[in-house]
Amino acid sequence: MSKKMLLHICCAPCSTHVVESLKSDNKLTGYFYNPNIHPESEYLLRENEMKSYADLINLDLVCEEYDPERWFELTSGMDDLPEGDKRCSICYEMRLNKCACYAEEHSYDIIATTLSISPHKNAEKINEIGSRIDDCHKLQFYEADFKKKGGFEKSIQMSKQFGLYRQSYCGCVFSKKESEKRASQKKK
Repeated sequence: MSKKMLLHICCAPCSTHVVESLKSDNKLTGYFYNPNIHPESEYLLRENEMKSYADLINLDLVCEEYDPERWFELTSGMDDLPEGDKRCSICYEMRLNKCACYAEEHSYDIIATTLSISPHKNAEKINEIGSRIDDCHKLQFYEADFKKKGGFEKSIQMSKQFGLYRQSYCGCVFSKKESEKRASQKKK
């Protein structure tokens, strides 16, 4: 019997391969909660892209309120940390905890996240945080590294197939600055 799974989704491109991998064995619902995304125009672009893609593939989708103040409050004083450092762990935990709270309130059996599809994300750290959260919420966390076995490449291919907007940075103001810096260095 399939389990009722709530899948935290960071963006439509990252959801492609992950949804495809999980939907046959689970009663899947997407969960879009990403207050880290900055600026708001980028957030709305990603949210709308996810809504359109969810409609296209018949995926139930829950979209939470945009709450960047909460993210800035939790990551205050971490401006100079590089991508992948403590600020990212706090961000993962904030989003997975919110997902777990929703899952618990709505009787889901298991939660998962698309975050590990990115080659820029530490799947081991994400799974560690997810495991800790599932202990607190009495839920199962689906541990995965979706980028493995060509998962990331499949997500790129599927994004092109569906004509999805692929962003050039993770989402937060700091990853945006790092992305812009890398792009300017490539031009030199």
